Amino acid sequence: MSTEEFASVRYIVDDVQAAVDFYTTHFGFTVRMNRAPGFADVVRGPLRLLLSGPGSSGSLATPPGTPAGRNRIHLAVEDLDAEIKRLDQAGVPFLGEAVSGPGGRQILVTDPAGNLIEIFEPAQDQAQ
Repeated sequence: MSTEEFASVRYIVDDVQAAVDFYTTHFGFTVRMNRAPGFADVVRGPLRLLLSGPGSSGSLATPPGTPAGRNRIHLAVEDLDAEIKRLDQAGVPFLGEAVSGPGGRQILVTDPAGNLIEIFEPAQDQAQ
């Protein structure tokens, strides 16, 4: 898959290798490039996650003190309860409880640097 076929998101992380391990172990990402401690590139389907560590160009372009905000990557799953159980058994901490809305159910976790990840199960009548 060429880079034009990916939707890329950059996350600024404190420890590139810890982030690579987190995303590959818990969420099925595969490594395209790992130049830890400065940078890594992991993918899951069409999502390309750029992990920029201290001193990387992506990190340097972000002014110190810039808050992470509430933006997050969105990972769709078929069975949220099974994912919650799997992640809980692996020691991944959750931010609150699962919530339901008109489009489905979701829960939030953070990566080792505090970046948000939304685990989402669409409502039965919703397409992913």
